[in-house]
Amino acid sequence: MKQPPELNERARHILKVLVESYIQDGQPVGSRSLARASGLDLSAATIRNVMADLEEMGYIRAPHTSAGRVPTSQGYRLFVDALVSIKPLEQQALHILEGQLKAERDPGALIQSASSLLSGITRLTGVVSMPRRNPSAIRQIEFLRLSERQVLAILVMNRNEVQNRIIHLDGAVSSGELQQAANFLNERLIGKDLQQARAALLEEMRQHSEDMNRMMLSAIELGEKAVADLGDKPDEDCVIAGETNLMGYDDLSDIHKLRELFAAFTRKRDILSLLDKCLQADGVKIFIGRESGQTVFDDCSLVTAPYMVDGEQLGVLGVIGPKRMPYERVIPVVDITARLLSIALNSKQP
Repeated sequence: MKQPPELNERARHILKVLVESYIQDGQPVGSRSLARASGLDLSAATIRNVMADLEEMGYIRAPHTSAGRVPTSQGYRLFVDALVSIKPLEQQALHILEGQLKAERDPGALIQSASSLLSGITRLTGVVSMPRRNPSAIRQIEFLRLSERQVLAILVMNRNEVQNRIIHLDGAVSSGELQQAANFLNERLIGKDLQQARAALLEEMRQHSEDMNRMMLSAIELGEKAVADLGDKPDEDCVIAGETNLMGYDDLSDIHKLRELFAAFTRKRDILSLLDKCLQADGVKIFIGRESGQTVFDDCSLVTAPYMVDGEQLGVLGVIGPKRMPYERVIPVVDITARLLSIALNSKQP
């Protein structure tokens, strides 16, 4: 958000102190308490004038009939972009993160652990999307005859991943016929992912079935069985932990809002949509209130960071909480967790 030219250093400092006071206490901030907390040699009347300017520019507002003021989403945005004083992550929290993420051996368990750690350390809701690689492409297809009617299909993918499956045939097949089928399929499928390979085989059958000899038909049948269902097992889309932590915040205490939030956590679609927006971000990205584009998160903030495997940003982790969250603590927790998760996942690569 572009900085309005009329917001001078004094106004910025007063806004910073007001936001920090409200985050800490959750109570509207009045001019007298702001004058004391600001450390500036200003009267309450002068502070009131500055607050009036901030309110007119949309950075703060008066809730109900309160004499104090609270930050708006615009005020939080300026605070996060330009005023927040990031605190180093406490050594104890860093040791917990390092220890837990090093201890897990399975990538799925690492994702679960990262979500729980984010929630536990921040006392908010932790979210981690599962890694989303671009589909692997086929490098080579081979067939190994196990018996007259049993064949082992071997698919070598472009990430040195090998997928095997046993195919049961209706009739006998020779090793020579299997080699011919493999040659036929390799000519047509190398460079395609599994979904593209299935589509290509179906299209080949649709267009040329009348002109195909028995070898070609057998090759396509073998190919269809080799790629059918492989790679289609959907990963759990994202892992969420600490949903009930949000019940402890007055900002989100409305039962209707909580019900909508919990419904969003259950169906995950809205959260995944938000996380996808952050996948190509460079470092920490923050959505405040309506910036998310999802009505259900209008009263929330989401602090996210991408994690990487083999130099590729494959997923996003973050924290969801009220707009009145301690950004100075949450931002480094999210940033460092993303870095440590990246290191842990890379160390599990074959």
